[in-house]
Amino acid sequence: MESDSSPPRLARGGKSIYGAPLGILMLEARFPRIPGDMGNGTTWPFPVLFRVVRGATPERVVVQGAPGLLAPFIEAARDLVDLGAEAITTNCGFLSLFQRELAEAVAVPVATSSLMQVPWVQATLPPGKRVGVVTVNKSGLTPRHLEAAGVPLDTPIAGTEGGREFFRVLIKAETQDMDVVLAEQDILDAGRALVAAHPEVGAIVLECTNMPPYAAALQDALGLPVYDIYSMICWFQAGLRPRRFG
Repeated sequence: MESDSSPPRLARGGKSIYGAPLGILMLEARFPRIPGDMGNGTTWPFPVLFRVVRGATPERVVVQGAPGLLAPFIEAARDLVDLGAEAITTNCGFLSLFQRELAEAVAVPVATSSLMQVPWVQATLPPGKRVGVVTVNKSGLTPRHLEAAGVPLDTPIAGTEGGREFFRVLIKAETQDMDVVLAEQDILDAGRALVAAHPEVGAIVLECTNMPPYAAALQDALGLPVYDIYSMICWFQAGLRPRRFG
């Protein structure tokens, strides 16, 4: 008798690439993507597909509001789905602007922004506590970005644009190298400023997909739960490939 664990007799085709159900739309940048960064392949405990969207520079997306980039992102998302992606995400939280349009354009689940976690995290907190957001650029995070991700407009937010390293390297592209210690300090400074100004903050969501390398240090410094694109995408992937028990 054939065992229940036997491989299927008929192998299904129709894709170019197999075993990597998550597709990541990448900005076009040259800064270092250290382990933990969304654009570092070693960050993920499962295979992913990357696609760089040409012309989508960090400054154009984060500072300028991504003008003229919707069509290139839709095209790139469709390319990833054609290759074999079963779900799509992006490597910039500011791309929440394109959440609805991308979801409409591809016949797979889409999660554009780490900010989409804010309502989930808020539901876990006790009365009187709120979610706070640390972003790479507070001044560029508009009500449109927040509304597209389901984030309340009065959410406490702090940015890194006044720091010494993180913003100038990742967004302004002043150099291709980065002092990781200074970059971490920028994240810590933003988190501490956020909590000092809003003591009701009971958890942090990191908007920027380059911030996961510093999440543990921020959690140590603040003593609060910290969520980022890594936590969101691990949850997202778990639905694409649920763990088999027994």
